[in-house]
Amino acid sequence: MSKLLVVDDEFRIRQIIRKYAEFEGHTVEEATDGMEAIEICRKNKYDLIIMDVMMPELDGFSACREIRKFSDTPVIMLSARGEEYDKIHGFELGSDDYVVKPFSPKELMMRVNAVIKRSGGKRETGKDVFTYGGLSVDFSARIVTIDGKRAEMTPKEYELFFYMVKNKDIALTREKLISEVWGYDFYGDERTLDTHIKLLRKSLGDYSKCIVTLRGVGYRFEAN
Repeated sequence: MSKLLVVDDEFRIRQIIRKYAEFEGHTVEEATDGMEAIEICRKNKYDLIIMDVMMPELDGFSACREIRKFSDTPVIMLSARGEEYDKIHGFELGSDDYVVKPFSPKELMMRVNAVIKRSGGKRETGKDVFTYGGLSVDFSARIVTIDGKRAEMTPKEYELFFYMVKNKDIALTREKLISEVWGYDFYGDERTLDTHIKLLRKSLGDYSKCIVTLRGVGYRFEAN
């Protein structure tokens, strides 16, 4: 059983999500806007937050940005806007998934369960550090530094980058990356991977060239 926070200004949406989430065995708490969500998250711990983008008082993007300052709780964004820019913006702020309204409640629950499953079992143990020039990847501390400065990445960027570094010089198909980083029960399309690769390259700066595109295949991390 997982504890969810549903943040949406529409009562009907909150009730639909609650009905399906409780049927899946989750417990649900609610918030009606971004400000309320931030205050609730400061006082309570959740396994996942489902956050609408367009809300009064404070929008979901701004609320996610504030919550990320003190919590790594996974966030699924809900929005009637499905443009690539909005999805990229959500991922940049640290959301773990992005669902466009109107959505299938059953599919949303599949995404909820997949995100919770992924977030619970990928912690690294022991001291394990990879270095290449000014690039340093500390797997145990989950820290990436470039020329001594810590790189700011979203949780999903970290997972994707760590997996690619640990499989250095190996050709990784798109299907392999999606199954290993997002899980076999990932519900989405390959554009989600492309979006995160784009964000990851941006975060790596001069070391973005280490991520090589294999046309028609996938990607490879090279550091030679």
